[in-house]
Amino acid sequence: MRGLFSLLLLPLRAPMLLVLLLVSAYMGLHWADVDPQLLAQSEAPVQLALSGPAFWPLQCLQAVFVVVMCTMPDLLLREISLLMSASKALTLVVTLLAVITGGLYLLHLAVFSEVLVLASAVLLARLDLTRLRIVPRPLAGTVGLSLWVLLGIAIGRALHSRLGGYLG
Repeated sequence: MRGLFSLLLLPLRAPMLLVLLLVSAYMGLHWADVDPQLLAQSEAPVQLALSGPAFWPLQCLQAVFVVVMCTMPDLLLREISLLMSASKALTLVVTLLAVITGGLYLLHLAVFSEVLVLASAVLLARLDLTRLRIVPRPLAGTVGLSLWVLLGIAIGRALHSRLGGYLG
């Protein structure tokens, strides 16, 4: 019972977790503002393609990927290094994938800035947890922070639907 109570008080002891929740709620609010009917009237095929049924799963996958990259950088980089040392072809494939993905994010600076803000909030939350000497295993930390970010995104989306778009 005491463990559950300390877990419930954790956002008050580590205020950067609340900041992370607010940042992810704002992102969910902003993403919910994408209205397919309004985008269909504009002649922006790229925005129209991003507003389909795959929009929400891709945005949530992007958020989880950012959390994974910020929570387990040493494990990920070690695995990528081992993969790249296996052969020159794999090195070329991984390098091209990283450069193309980075270039696509740089082409759409709005998406890149969202990723940077979310990554900064995740790193600040991890730093705040470290200050409290709470250092979970990498997988547990990734799952916990991913669920926290997805909860914030769901709160933002629910706020948008409840208020009818007045906040957007």
